[in-house]
Amino acid sequence: MGTASSLVSPAGGEVIEDTYGAGGGEACEIPVEVKPKARLLRSSFRRGAGAGAGAGPGSLPRGAGGGGLLGASFKSTGSSVPELEYAAAEYERLKKEYEIFRVSKNQELLSMGRREAKLDTENKRLRAELQALQKTYQKILREKESALEAKYQAMERAATFEHDRDKVKRQFKIFRETKENEIQDLLRAKRELESKLQRLQVQGIHVFDPGESDSDDNCTDVTAAGPQCEYWTGGALGSEPSIGSMIQLQQSFRGPEFALSSIDIEGPFANVNRDDWDIAVASLLQVTPLFSHSLWSNTVRCYLIYTDETQPEMDLFLKDYSPKLKRMCETMGYFFHAVYFPIDIENQYLTVRKWEIEKSSLVILFIHLTLPSLLLEDCEEAFLKNPEGKPRLIYHRLEDGKVSSDSVQHLIDQVSNLNKTNKAKIIDHSGDTAEGVYKTYIYVEKIIKQDILGFETTDLETKDLGSEDSIPEEDDFGDVLWDIHDEQEQMEAFQQASNSAHELGFEKYYQRLNDLVAAPAPIPPLLVSGGPGSGKSLLLSKWIQLQQKNSPNTLILSHFVGRPMSTSSESSLIIKRLTLKLMQHSWSVSALTLDPAKLLEEFPHWLEKLSARHQGSIIIIIDSIDQIQQVEKHMKWLIDPLPVNVRVIVSVNVETCPPAWRLWPTLHLDPLNPKDAKSIIIAECHSVDIKLSKEQEKKLERHCRSATTCNALYVTLFGKMIACAGRAGNLDKILLQCFQCQDTVQLYRLVLRSIQESMTNDMDKELMKQILCLVNVSHNGVSESELMEFYPELSWAVLTSLIHSLHKMCLLTYGCGLLKFQHLQAWETVRLEYMEGPTIISSYRQKLTNYFTMQLSQDRVTWRSADELPWLFQQQGSKQKLHDCLLNLFVSQNLYKRGHFAELLSYWQFVGKDKSAMAAEYFDSLKQYEKNCEGEESMICLADLYETLGRFLKDLGLLSQAVVPLQRSLEIRETALDPDHPQVAQSLHQLASVYVQWKKFGNAEQLYKQALEISENAYGADHPHIARELEALATLYQKQNKYEQAEHFRKKSFKIRQKATRRKGNLYGFALLRRRALQLEELTLDTKLFYINIKLSWKKLIETMPNFMYEQLTSF
Repeated sequence: MGTASSLVSPAGGEVIEDTYGAGGGEACEIPVEVKPKARLLRSSFRRGAGAGAGAGPGSLPRGAGGGGLLGASFKSTGSSVPELEYAAAEYERLKKEYEIFRVSKNQELLSMGRREAKLDTENKRLRAELQALQKTYQKILREKESALEAKYQAMERAATFEHDRDKVKRQFKIFRETKENEIQDLLRAKRELESKLQRLQVQGIHVFDPGESDSDDNCTDVTAAGPQCEYWTGGALGSEPSIGSMIQLQQSFRGPEFALSSIDIEGPFANVNRDDWDIAVASLLQVTPLFSHSLWSNTVRCYLIYTDETQPEMDLFLKDYSPKLKRMCETMGYFFHAVYFPIDIENQYLTVRKWEIEKSSLVILFIHLTLPSLLLEDCEEAFLKNPEGKPRLIYHRLEDGKVSSDSVQHLIDQVSNLNKTNKAKIIDHSGDTAEGVYKTYIYVEKIIKQDILGFETTDLETKDLGSEDSIPEEDDFGDVLWDIHDEQEQMEAFQQASNSAHELGFEKYYQRLNDLVAAPAPIPPLLVSGGPGSGKSLLLSKWIQLQQKNSPNTLILSHFVGRPMSTSSESSLIIKRLTLKLMQHSWSVSALTLDPAKLLEEFPHWLEKLSARHQGSIIIIIDSIDQIQQVEKHMKWLIDPLPVNVRVIVSVNVETCPPAWRLWPTLHLDPLNPKDAKSIIIAECHSVDIKLSKEQEKKLERHCRSATTCNALYVTLFGKMIACAGRAGNLDKILLQCFQCQDTVQLYRLVLRSIQESMTNDMDKELMKQILCLVNVSHNGVSESELMEFYPELSWAVLTSLIHSLHKMCLLTYGCGLLKFQHLQAWETVRLEYMEGPTIISSYRQKLTNYFTMQLSQDRVTWRSADELPWLFQQQGSKQKLHDCLLNLFVSQNLYKRGHFAELLSYWQFVGKDKSAMAAEYFDSLKQYEKNCEGEESMICLADLYETLGRFLKDLGLLSQAVVPLQRSLEIRETALDPDHPQVAQSLHQLASVYVQWKKFGNAEQLYKQALEISENAYGADHPHIARELEALATLYQKQNKYEQAEHFRKKSFKIRQKATRRKGNLYGFALLRRRALQLEELTLDTKLFYINIKLSWKKLIETMPNFMYEQLTSF
């Protein structure tokens, strides 16, 4: 390709000569071989066009040929036509690409425009939202400021309330102390006034009784030797009014001990809130004497005293009426013992008789004409020395023409002159002996139900007192399954643990326990550790008493674990009992699950709920917690963080403490100091007037140097052994034998041998061995009535004497009416001494098994047989016998209704049955039982069994299977009774509760309303059963978020419970305390009025007294 001979200058339009050719021509741009860019091509064309324009009209043509620019250019370079075509085609291609590029860019510009518009809209929306958020923020900020202000005001009100509450506490304490001082001043003033009046009478000044005066205005004339003086008005100064004689208390004065639950706020304590009343009740417990064993015991002990003349009445009572009373008490879950001794001419049972009178709940005296002198001491102890006011009954048989002896008449006069609290009921009967004994039985039955068991009089008015089925209706506890035996056992365990007359040097540990309560939260539980018999239970029980005295607003929940494998060591029952305690203090009677896993989850929730509303501290104490099987698994809530006002104290044996707990704060009980141990033993000897020699005291101090011989139990037992040996006259021998015992178990073995050696009869020795072995292999102990059935030839005198000896030496004690071992070491000693091989243990267990199996064959299913027999089968490994026992529907019903749900499940797991198989077998057993049911009574019993099975399956979570037995129970009751019978409402209620748990609220609501309608027609609108149905409806509506309806029914339920509580307290355990509080309140009011009357009388006496008399009085 050729090259251009001349180029156009970019600056101007001059022509550059071509030195290579002579011809010259027009300059042009010649395309090169490389494809030009479109931009460069366009710029080249623009430059070419500019050059042509510059050679316009005045310019000369560049070429001679007069051809165009391109032609001249290509001519000068020699270009060909194909190259031109190629350039044109290239130009077209570039043009198309440019067009495509332009269109695409235009589309991008349009898209960007739309996006920009969209972003503008979004920006406007966000700006609007930002403005709204700013307004909301300002609003929240203002609300926060107002909330903070309200918080500060609430804190000020809370501080004011705390100040007022403390002020009320101080005022109440001052008021109580002031009234106590006033009572003491009153008594002191009364004695001084009586003394002064006696001196006035000696000097010739007489004060006449207003009852003997002839004046109509009840005046008392004061006269002296000489002329008659002026008179003054008022009552007799020397009179002492009885309680209630000055004022008739028409209304029931009741403090708000159940405030915020269902109690009326009326009476003199109307302005006292619940917390202050709790403190007042706790203070009342401190000034009230400790309740005796008979008040909390599960046994009704009837002590019978008789003479030779009344032997027929005694025999008739024991033969015909004692079995009826026993069946009645067994039906209500109590033991009945009719204890009597033979006419003891030699007084060999004197000490045992006194002990039995102290334990007895009721004493009955059968007398006729004479009263032997050997019975006078017993009668005086039972009827005249009765500070606790226990019920007493005297049957006095009269006979025409014969007069009672002076001793009989004197005793009856003395009993009649006692105050109302201690007065005995006297039955004077003349006529047929059987009629008199029946009258005695009627009074005894009434006393047992009303005075001993605490049922109200209104419950007894609707029942026939002579019938065996006259059982008062139980209180309504909602759906909570409560076993009163567990609570009674814990009360007795606490009293036994704190029953020590000696201070074992525990004062140094009290401050450590107090520091735990005062320490800031959170802190782990405190571990009280020590060896066996070191006094852990005694320390905790004594400290609990001090806390109740010094900090009455502190809530203490305690549980004392017995020996392993007993009911008190079952973890699920412990958690259930503590949870029920929390519910009681929260004033709640709502339903409580019996599933052990769910119960373990609910307990911390109830603890947090109560701690949030309780003003003081909450202390949970579990003694011997290491006796619980798999304690770390079942007590895992101990390692979780506790509420700030909750403290936990547990005691363990050093050897059996779980390793994970050893990191907790620990209070270790050291052995006693040798001097302290010696002083305790010497004090025990001095209590029975026994004095050790100097040499014996030195030996004693040398002996008590090791850890095993200086623990609390060893020292206590050692002192009792020495005291008993001193009374028997063989002190040196027993003391030498005691020195050879190096631990508590060896000392217990010496105790057993000493008691056996004191018995002269081999039969009594064998009897003692068998009784101890039976108690050892039992689940929870053995009752005295069961021992009397085991050994028919056994008399009450022998049995009571034996138990007295074993109880005195710390071997046996009473718990829930059963004989148990006082300490674990005593249980181990009996195993080592009498039960060396498994064959002996199996033989005694078989003896118990045969006894309770015989009870089942006689259709006597009591709480004792339900407790013992399945456990015995489990210990023997007899799965088939245990399976058959569990299929006895009444055994399972008894266990379930007393809340032993986990125990029942463990038995079925031991048999190897799961939940479904268990339900199927219960169904089959019930169907088989239904085939043999005839009559209304058996059908009603069948309905109860079906209902129990339905509730049991509901607690297992088998809701679909639980509906069937509950529906069957409903059908039976509607057919056997009446569609409007109250038990039909009970079936409807239980069936509705299943639907609630199943979340079928429509069905549940319909059933609850039917149950409510039936209950209202049966009981009236103000019965506690109505309140239960209303509360169930309120809970149902609350689950559906219908809060207005729920609140409406809850208010109605609350009002009904208020009215019902005015008539009758609804918590069993506080019945006796409430009566004591009312008696103390009435005594305070009467004493105050008496004091006011004396002050007024004294003031009037001073005002109307002549001057010479006033001078004489002031001179004394």
